Amino acid sequence: MITETLYKNFIVGHSPYVLYQIIETDKNIAIYERSISHLHHEIETLIKSNTHINVSGHAQYILDCLQKDLSHYQIDNILNDIETLLSIFNRITQAQSFRLLLATINTNMCRRFHTDVNDLRMLCTYSGPGTLWLTEDNVNREALETCKDNECIVKDESKIQQAPTGSVVILKGAIYPQQGTKAIVHRSPTIEESGEKRLLLRIDTNEFLKFE
Repeated sequence: MITETLYKNFIVGHSPYVLYQIIETDKNIAIYERSISHLHHEIETLIKSNTHINVSGHAQYILDCLQKDLSHYQIDNILNDIETLLSIFNRITQAQSFRLLLATINTNMCRRFHTDVNDLRMLCTYSGPGTLWLTEDNVNREALETCKDNECIVKDESKIQQAPTGSVVILKGAIYPQQGTKAIVHRSPTIEESGEKRLLLRIDTNEFLKFE
């Protein structure tokens, strides 16, 4: 049985099947909440090693590169997890080529709320704070084009949402090939001032998607 919560532009649930609902016209973010406590030791290993892997290609090529680059660590559980997530993303997008980043992050990346110029993106923050995002009723979309300040874009800062650590998120971008959709407005969490680190998995399609 799928346990899920449906609200306007987003879907949140405790089953990976909620991720497949990102293709619905009115949804621009899907969040699969889960526990990753069994990965704690392997996550710490990757953070301490300042892992940074950026690879593009078809799914099996990406997995082979990860296995080769990380073969000297005992992180089979994370590698299996990444393989599962890439397989899910592959089925949802029907893409043939992907871009994958697995990296230890210690900067703020993007402070400003924005939309991505892509179609679909999968994120998993294995360690550290997750992505910040806005429900549709909390966005001033006109300000996205006219104002640089988050104070203009966000209607109510107390209602800013954050993906839990370990959750799997799929974000819909500005060039998603379906009329009537709106890209999710989001930004990276602020960590640079605190000295905190994140272990981030990011998977993008490496081609323009075409849905019937």
